[in-house]
Amino acid sequence: MVGLIDLVQTLTTPHPLDRYLELVHPTLTLRDMRAEITHVRRSAVGSVTLTLRPNRKWAGHQAGQYVQVGVVIDGVRQTRCYSPVNAQGRRDRHIELTIKAHPGGLVSNYLHEEAIPGMTVDLAPASGVFHLPEQRPDKLVLISGGSGITPVLSMLRTLANEGHRGRVLFLHYNRSPEWVPHRAELEAIAMQHSNIQVEFRYPELQRDPSFSYDELERLAPWFSSAHTYLCGPGGLMKAVRTVYEAEQLSERLHMEEFTLTAAPADPATVEGDVTFSGSVITTANTGASLLEQAESAGLTPDYGCRMGICFSCTAVKRSGCTRNLRTGELDADPDQSIQLCINAPVGDVDIAI
Repeated sequence: MVGLIDLVQTLTTPHPLDRYLELVHPTLTLRDMRAEITHVRRSAVGSVTLTLRPNRKWAGHQAGQYVQVGVVIDGVRQTRCYSPVNAQGRRDRHIELTIKAHPGGLVSNYLHEEAIPGMTVDLAPASGVFHLPEQRPDKLVLISGGSGITPVLSMLRTLANEGHRGRVLFLHYNRSPEWVPHRAELEAIAMQHSNIQVEFRYPELQRDPSFSYDELERLAPWFSSAHTYLCGPGGLMKAVRTVYEAEQLSERLHMEEFTLTAAPADPATVEGDVTFSGSVITTANTGASLLEQAESAGLTPDYGCRMGICFSCTAVKRSGCTRNLRTGELDADPDQSIQLCINAPVGDVDIAI
């Protein structure tokens, strides 16, 4: 079958076969993964929930993983990473995404404002190591804040669908009740499953809504023997991590970051030039990420999440030293593939884009 497809591809040159098939229907493709938006729901403030019907290339996801979604905005294809909120193993194979419209977020705002049933988007296979293990732990703590609710909501839905009997705490932080997507369903899950406890915290409404050891001990005194899955903004991530490190429980804490926590560059140490040799462009090093410096130079390298998890912006560093913005680690090896969004140049650097 593969040989036949390759033959047809040759006969349809210069355009790939999928370009002809999509004229019949946008999701009718042999090699590309696509999905059609079937339902659009805007029930929570600041977010939109999309139901997607993918083509046959979709192989499903594990609860907690993310997918890359591609849309064309003003003639340019843009991709971003979003975590499905539906339980894994959904029988109809549909995907449900809840997307928060972030200030300045090109794709999130576009989908929040423009998504309608019948719209087609590009997809990539589900990926990421932040997911439930095949052997479900007996005790689980799921902590999220803001848009970080999406991967842990998929986990909770999966556990509920499987009839999981272990103890589960679901703790979510948000501005106020109307900002919490799927709040009614979360409350219903807690009502229907005596082993699942759902708690909401609202920083703008409560006197002391911050995460602390005392709060966790009160809600789940068994948390030291549980596995904890955490996704949310930097402040929440740091607070939870501090508690778990102090209790020597770091190996039981699993985290997914939706924002890049960068190790800042010292302006006094920024020097050298960045050469984008594939485009014959050289610019002064500003200390920003290579992706940001490439864009400032007028280039449009591919990228997805901008957080180092999707590997869409990988390029070859021909020479020079770069610094990982997350870890501070330096890399001076030539001819190495690096991620533009989480690496910054240290001195002169040559990138093959």
